[in-house]
Amino acid sequence: MSLEDTPYYHCCSRVVRRAFLCGDDAYSGKNYDHRRAWVESLLFELGAIFAIDVAAFAVMSNHLHVVFRMDIETANRWTDREVLEQWHKLFKGDELTQKFVKGELVEPHQILKLKHSIAIYRSRLCDISWFMRCLNEPIARQANQEDNCTGRFWEGRFKSQALLDEAAVLACMTYVDLNPIRAQLADTPEQSDHTSIQLRIRAALKGEQPSNLLPFIGNECNNQPNGIAFSLTDYLQLVDDTGRIIRNDKRGYISENSANILIRLNIPHDNWLKLTTEFGKLFHGPVGTLQELTDYCEHLEKRRRHFAASCQHFHSN
Repeated sequence: MSLEDTPYYHCCSRVVRRAFLCGDDAYSGKNYDHRRAWVESLLFELGAIFAIDVAAFAVMSNHLHVVFRMDIETANRWTDREVLEQWHKLFKGDELTQKFVKGELVEPHQILKLKHSIAIYRSRLCDISWFMRCLNEPIARQANQEDNCTGRFWEGRFKSQALLDEAAVLACMTYVDLNPIRAQLADTPEQSDHTSIQLRIRAALKGEQPSNLLPFIGNECNNQPNGIAFSLTDYLQLVDDTGRIIRNDKRGYISENSANILIRLNIPHDNWLKLTTEFGKLFHGPVGTLQELTDYCEHLEKRRRHFAASCQHFHSN
């Protein structure tokens, strides 16, 4: 990961075995829908602990999608005590960190060790790998206990890809939000249970935004809190238009407003539909313009040739 290039990342975890994360398992005849609530509840619980925002998510029958924004600024603003208080919500720490949080005297010869622990925990609290570990491991233990079995529950390590520009972020969020539509598990975004789009729609009907999701803050970002530099209304319209086309399984109608959004993002209409239905197949690595991709790969000393062809789907020539 390269915070120098982007704070936005798309992560996906898949389960193994025949057992489903949630939904109906035709093989066993069991229904696991209740596990969606496990994942969603823990996702938001961790979002309140880590310096990481959830921008979009969808809990599917055998996999989980999340779009994250890493908030390094917040992690750096936390005091040493706040770092330990956050960390202790997840792990016990050690006798020294517990002593410091309680306000007890720390011996001079222990200060260096304490500072080292705090630095490590501060780094972990804005690390997506630690976030996903804290999400996946408890769910795996709970599911294995329910299934009365042991062994691996998730399919190895989660997959992660950098979203290098605004177009990549919005296309990926739309792809994630429309997962239930593509899978024909729901007819409309507002009926898509355990997704970020359903929460955003329900909050929007009250003139609000969900407190546990990264907010949309419009196009004017000066003196604004952290958020997605895009209009919430425009995004909801774009997702709705796209979802209708996908659900009807035919070329449909992109409204004038949504068409203007795609022009702003420099994404052709046909490319947008391909992106939002095949994002997972098209991109197995970082997503963005060729220049941003080149910079990203140089920073991480990676070759860009493996990803360049797919990124050409993103922008007009």
